[in-house]
Amino acid sequence: MVDAITIRSAERADVNATGMPARSAPASLALDNLRGVVIIVVVAFHAVSAYLGSLPAHAYNFDLPPFLWRAFPIVDNHRWFGFDLFCAWQDVCLMCLMFFLSALFARPSMERKGISAYLRDRTLRLGLPWAFGVGVMMPIAIYPVYVVGASDPSFAAYMQHYLALPFWPNGPMWFLWQLLAITVLAAALNTFAPRVVDRLVRIAAFAEERPFRYFVGLTTVAMIVYVPMALLFTPMAWADSGPVAVQFCRPLLYAVVYLAGMGLGARGLESGLFAPKAKLAEHWKRWLAGALAGYALWIGFMAWSLLNPQLPWLQIAAAVSFAIACISGCFGAFAVALRFGAWPSRLLGSASRNAFGMFVLHYPFVVWMQYALLGTALFAVVKGALVFAVALLCSWALSIAFRATPLTSLLIGGERRAIGRTPRMRIATSEPDCGTPHLAR
Repeated sequence: MVDAITIRSAERADVNATGMPARSAPASLALDNLRGVVIIVVVAFHAVSAYLGSLPAHAYNFDLPPFLWRAFPIVDNHRWFGFDLFCAWQDVCLMCLMFFLSALFARPSMERKGISAYLRDRTLRLGLPWAFGVGVMMPIAIYPVYVVGASDPSFAAYMQHYLALPFWPNGPMWFLWQLLAITVLAAALNTFAPRVVDRLVRIAAFAEERPFRYFVGLTTVAMIVYVPMALLFTPMAWADSGPVAVQFCRPLLYAVVYLAGMGLGARGLESGLFAPKAKLAEHWKRWLAGALAGYALWIGFMAWSLLNPQLPWLQIAAAVSFAIACISGCFGAFAVALRFGAWPSRLLGSASRNAFGMFVLHYPFVVWMQYALLGTALFAVVKGALVFAVALLCSWALSIAFRATPLTSLLIGGERRAIGRTPRMRIATSEPDCGTPHLAR
């Protein structure tokens, strides 16, 4: 994605007629395509959030706690329960997948740039888009949420109510500050405890021949850090303080996944877990089946625990199955991507290059389209498809435009890109930007 280095002319691969690199490394190309798929799924997740069968009959009050419109800004009376299953699956595994992808080139980049330059670069590329998203994009996105129940729909009245909120709405932008915090943690670990990082790299080296053993180990650590937090804070509790939002039970889980990704990517993507002929890609059917089984296990225990909140063992089972579903979902996605995604695609290549920008820019299009369709007599599936199409295409086009100028490119975490220029080759030693940001909220 953004922040990939340019290969010198003597090292540059040929470019074929489609404008894609002709000799891209298979694993790098597969994971690059996966990033493109992930941002498309992120937009779809938000697009259908207004049509979940589990939503209440009426929209949430803009001014009153617990401010649940932060997660579901628009509530439509047309519903489809299939969207609940889709969003639940994405909420379980897609977040961890994005932290995983974000970390793959972290250590090579630290070594190439030096820690100080790396942190300065990450602060600019994550902090500035986060400030732009929270300070500019979110007020634009949230205006229809206020209008739905407002007696005075004027923008001036909206701003009064907006500024009176006890927090700054983050929406999906919370991912950026939390990724920046974990990046700082990883850099500190690499500086002050390099043996710990070396140990992670050595463990990851065995994943090529023993992916299941690596999966079991990573899942066990995920359980250790997630289950106590989920029992202490509950799986749904969020807190907002000023411009910062956090889901109490998950930061440690995200940190574990990020560190695992840093270890796996330290020696390049063409060896270890992501080697094209490794067992992960070879047995993709098993990993995909395991991901589906993990999700089914979690959805069953989660539903059972909600019906019986007085049973502690059910809460534990739901938390354990969540950790299993998270890691198995990541491995299933990697396996399928490595098996089928190692081919050049202009569409997914463009989505990958513009993923960060699409993330920062897509939310206003989602909320405004959901608001515009409130009074229309269309099936929920049709509404969801329309919101998705408009938000995807508009944010994609706007991201391309933003990346064409220096200032606006910085606002979406990138560097200047000239429209119409042939995409630059990216190699396994280059660093993607922050992955493809999250989903919920």
